[in-house]
Amino acid sequence: MALTESNMLPLGTAAPDFSLPDTVSGKIFSLKETTGKAATVVMFICNHCPFVIHVNLEIVRLANDYLPKGVGFVAISSNDAEKYPADAPGKMKEVAEKLGYPFPYLYDETQATARAYDAACTPDFYVFDEKLNLTYRGRLDDSRPNSGTPLTGRDLRAALDAVLTGRKPEARQYPSAGCNIKWKSY
Repeated sequence: MALTESNMLPLGTAAPDFSLPDTVSGKIFSLKETTGKAATVVMFICNHCPFVIHVNLEIVRLANDYLPKGVGFVAISSNDAEKYPADAPGKMKEVAEKLGYPFPYLYDETQATARAYDAACTPDFYVFDEKLNLTYRGRLDDSRPNSGTPLTGRDLRAALDAVLTGRKPEARQYPSAGCNIKWKSY
């Protein structure tokens, strides 16, 4: 596991579109189909990363808190499933069902979506406003596995609260940190 930080895509960037299969329903989802009325959270996660495992329950709580407020959520795994079979679509479905993900869990087999978002690690979080312009990118909060710091989702919650009340999120945003995306070698 190589500790990797977010690349911090420039604020104001338009959300790149995608068309990816949901590992639970088998349905193909585009960005438009996952967009919320007020804001949209795009998360790059995977099954095996200890940083994602650490935040999984807070991601579910956060989504359940903000979905009723008009925030859309989507999770995407872009890892090479051949080299990392724990991140294969069938295993993704198992994790999504076990944890009760209230959002689609999409598989980015070609890794084109991760490249379009300049995603670097899991977890990696992006918040887009109602016009699908990037307003926040970075960490969920400052908790890390075995740190003793409780999970709160504070940074991501603050960004969503700002967008929902018509304010800009804090200018100082901290990168997320976790496992690097497992890129395919071509």
